[in-house]
Amino acid sequence: MEMHIVRAAGLDRREGVAMHRSIWIAAASLVFAAPAAHAQALNAPVVAHPDPEALFTSPDPKLHANKQVALKIVKELLEAGHWERAPLYLTKDYIQHNPMAASGLDAVVHFFVDVRKVQPKPIPARMQTRVVAVQAEGDYVTVSFVREVKDPRDETRTYTTTWFDMWRFKDGKADEHWDPTFLPVK
Repeated sequence: MEMHIVRAAGLDRREGVAMHRSIWIAAASLVFAAPAAHAQALNAPVVAHPDPEALFTSPDPKLHANKQVALKIVKELLEAGHWERAPLYLTKDYIQHNPMAASGLDAVVHFFVDVRKVQPKPIPARMQTRVVAVQAEGDYVTVSFVREVKDPRDETRTYTTTWFDMWRFKDGKADEHWDPTFLPVK
């Protein structure tokens, strides 16, 4: 296809290669310049929805049911630390794509209770977690959260970004999970 463009422009092969190289250099400069532009956009914070629980509803019965289980996972397990309730919301064979925790219901509970030492606290009447959006399609629910982190260039400052958790549901329970966690740097 590139040669067709070169011929259509009336260029010989050498000129076409030079043009192609110039286009790639220009594209690469835009890509690599993007982080600098974003680094200066610390004044545009990620904003949570004022009523996050309202996002966990749908007129579609299946999507509504899945969103409601996702709400309970976030509120009861992740927010309040009641991992004894995990069998109500996660399948026994729960597939975990977070590199910090192994797959399986027992392994995920072990990670939060024994490794991270999460202590249960009262389940709040209303969710406290800052949620930006909740999307559901088919068997999947994705929850986007506000995440506040320290600015690595200035430890006295923080900025917001977006975190997500995504679950695939099977028979009314979460059966698979994704998030953007990285292994820690040693």
